[in-house]
Amino acid sequence: MERNKGSSSGRSTDTNRGLEESLLHLVNLHNQNSSKLRERTERAKKEALRDAIRVSDLLVDRVDGGVQQCFANEKRIEHEIRALTGAIMRYSKQTDQWLAASHAINSALKEIGDFENWMKVMDYDCKSITNAIHAIHKP
Repeated sequence: MERNKGSSSGRSTDTNRGLEESLLHLVNLHNQNSSKLRERTERAKKEALRDAIRVSDLLVDRVDGGVQQCFANEKRIEHEIRALTGAIMRYSKQTDQWLAASHAINSALKEIGDFENWMKVMDYDCKSITNAIHAIHKP
């Protein structure tokens, strides 16, 4: 019987060793799988971060391009405004000159009209005087 005890304890030790080895093997597999999963997660995280940075850079470039175009348009519009302001000032001066000239012409025409009226009055007066002198000299 001692033999049986010895052999049963030898079997349980072998069984325990087998279970330990199986458990260690499972723990090692779990650790390896966890390590691989961490590596894949870390790689995916780095790729996602790299892609997010790339998208961010592309968006910034796109927005900056639009902003640069807006600034270029603004400069062009400001240049056109300055040119138009200069043209308006020139046309305003020219209009003032035309108004002054037309006022001068109107004044001259008015003076001519006044002179013509004066001449008619003078002509009438002269004719009246002439008729009066003729009437006096006619016996």
